[in-house]
Amino acid sequence: MSYTALYRKFRPDTFDEVKGQVPIVTTLRNQVKASRLSHAYLFCGTRGTGKSTIAKILAKAANCESPVDGNPCGVCPMCQSIAAGTSMNVIEIDAASNNGVDNIREIVEEVRYSPTEGRYKVYIIDEVHMLSTGAFNALLKTLEEPPSYVIFILATTEAHKLPVTILSRCQRYDFSRITVEEITERLTDLAGREGVQAEEKALRYVAKAADGAMRDALSLLDRCIAFYPGELLTYDNVLEVLGTVDTEVFGKLLRAIRSGDVASAMRVLDDTVMRGRDLAQFVIDFTWYLRNLLLAKSVEHPEDFLDVTGDQLPAVLEEANATETETLVRYINILSDLTNRIRYAGAKRVMIEVELIRLCRPETETDYSGLLDRVRHLEEQLANGVVMQPGTGAAAMGVVPQAEPEPELVSAAELPKALGEEIVAVAEKWSSIVNSAAGPLKIYLQTAKPSVDESGTRLILVYKDEFDKFAMESGSNLETLQNLIGKQTGKQVEIVVELAQKGRGNIAAYPDLSELKAKVPIEYVD
Repeated sequence: MSYTALYRKFRPDTFDEVKGQVPIVTTLRNQVKASRLSHAYLFCGTRGTGKSTIAKILAKAANCESPVDGNPCGVCPMCQSIAAGTSMNVIEIDAASNNGVDNIREIVEEVRYSPTEGRYKVYIIDEVHMLSTGAFNALLKTLEEPPSYVIFILATTEAHKLPVTILSRCQRYDFSRITVEEITERLTDLAGREGVQAEEKALRYVAKAADGAMRDALSLLDRCIAFYPGELLTYDNVLEVLGTVDTEVFGKLLRAIRSGDVASAMRVLDDTVMRGRDLAQFVIDFTWYLRNLLLAKSVEHPEDFLDVTGDQLPAVLEEANATETETLVRYINILSDLTNRIRYAGAKRVMIEVELIRLCRPETETDYSGLLDRVRHLEEQLANGVVMQPGTGAAAMGVVPQAEPEPELVSAAELPKALGEEIVAVAEKWSSIVNSAAGPLKIYLQTAKPSVDESGTRLILVYKDEFDKFAMESGSNLETLQNLIGKQTGKQVEIVVELAQKGRGNIAAYPDLSELKAKVPIEYVD
């Protein structure tokens, strides 16, 4: 006899066996007991949450000759024929492949004839959102006023694609994702019935990987059992079969990122690749690991919310205490964006390497999200008496350069004022001015775009980010910049800081500087 997959072998036969959908099961069972069945139901929810299973149980219960507390008895001829798929009273239709007007017209014609046995003809239309517009229109009248012996059960994963006219004619039930605890309990029970020995930690990880879908959990467990037949199913076995990574690896990777150690982060990634782990899943799991750390810092009694086992909890709490909340939010945002981009990418490893370097080196970013990390790195470096230059190879190799003495600056107030071509020349040589700065000022200057006002008497620094503009205007940054420019040019330059305005031109027109202004364009990025 051929082997039957676990999700088919252990499909629930009664409402009592269904896990994770208590409100829906209770309502439907009470309707059966009170003989108050509706003419049309709409079951919505993600894959593997029990929509088709409950639809079949409801079809059996509606036709059962002697239901027990709202459940089908399972022994009467009607229950047995429906379970075997031979009943003419229960018609299952896959709307993904039968979505035309003609298919629905056949249903409308069949509805006219009463069932030859039993009380109800039940039409289960799966993936109903795939029906064409014409098919929906053909179904409308029959769905609204079917004969008393007809029940429609529509199932879909995308209820938002259904016309409002269909939604208004059905009793809607939204299926929720099944919790890790409920899936783990079910897997433990089924493993015992199959004679499979498995660690609780291993089954819990399978439940977590299923992402709220019981059917997916049973399919994953089937894979693990097939890979290690007759053996104890351990946590390490599950990681190997599913191609996933242990949380200890994520802790090691996070520590490397937090310390800015690019080489160690690359070694963790290389080891993951050599073990044959799925890189897209690696990014997803690392994001969930960071999510657990964020919750551990943000809520009381985090053990009630964290998706980790009891022995992993102390390590998670320790890592959470060592990482700032703003840093975790930044990491999660970057990795979430990477998850969307990596799905169809060819060079997945390259994309991950780029983002890991970006996480390790916040100074490569010019927006607010990385500013706090940049400031933290600078504070650590200044505490050691060292100012690190961003992006240098020495830092990547662990070589700590010696602090250079601050340049002696002259006071710009003592210098003659720059006008016209002299200010444009400052904008043209902006990169050399940025390189002459040090510390946080250099970071603020890197995100600025130089311009010149209409009168040709002032240098304008344009910022896309409001926080960067505020930082540049704070303290003595403007005065220090004036002194740097004075040291290089011997002129006093008046400086104005502005926020980029959408739709505004780059540089105002100068009648006498039209040839020079084109050399220093500023592009406003939305």
